[in-house]
Amino acid sequence: MAQFLAIHPENPQERLIKQAVEIVKNGGVIVYPTDSCYALGCMMGNKAAMERILSIRQIDLKHHLTLMCADLRDLGTYAKVDNSQFRQLKAATPGSYTFILQATKEVPNRTLHPKRKTIGLRVPDNIIARALLAELGEPLLSCTMMLPEDEEPLTDPYEIRDRLEHAVDVIIDGGWCGTEPTTVIDMTDGIELVRQGKGDIALFGL
Repeated sequence: MAQFLAIHPENPQERLIKQAVEIVKNGGVIVYPTDSCYALGCMMGNKAAMERILSIRQIDLKHHLTLMCADLRDLGTYAKVDNSQFRQLKAATPGSYTFILQATKEVPNRTLHPKRKTIGLRVPDNIIARALLAELGEPLLSCTMMLPEDEEPLTDPYEIRDRLEHAVDVIIDGGWCGTEPTTVIDMTDGIELVRQGKGDIALFGL
C-alpha cells in the first residue's frame, strides 16, 4: 500500500520531503509532481525499481527514460554537453523540456537507450520536485505518469492512488499539474524536435 503524502506546492513540508526521499533511497517507486505532468521516479542505480516503472508503463528502454536533475551542474555530470549546447540549456532551464543527450559513464548502462546510449535529461520548474532532488542529492530516474490504456497522463493524485496504490510506494499530492508533457529536443546531432509539448520551441529557433 503506497504512502500518500499531501505536500504544499509552494512551501513543501521538510518532514514529508525527507519521508518521501527515504522511501526512494530504500528502493521505492515514487509518483511526484513536475512543471508539466506527474511523473514516476526511482533511484538511478536501482535496477529493480527501474523495472517496476517499465512494467507500470509497459514500455522498454527504446522509450527514453529521463534523469530529473536539480540544476545544470547535474546535466554536465550525466551528459556530454559542449559549450554551445550548455548555453542553450541554460536559457531553457528550469522548464518543461526534456533533452536527449549522449550519456556519460556516470549513468548506469542499463538505463540508456539500448542502441544510441542516450538518456533524457531535464530540470523541472516545480518546487516540490526541486525539493525532492535537493534532498536526494542525485537525479531521479523518471518518466511521465501515463498508463498504457490512457490517452493522457494522470493528473489527479486521488485517481493515481486509486489505480496505483499497490504498484508504487509513495504518491505525492502536490495539486493539479496538467496533462501537457514536456517538449522533447534531441541534441545529439544538432537540434531536432522530437515532441512538441509545453516548452516553447522558439528558444531553439524551431
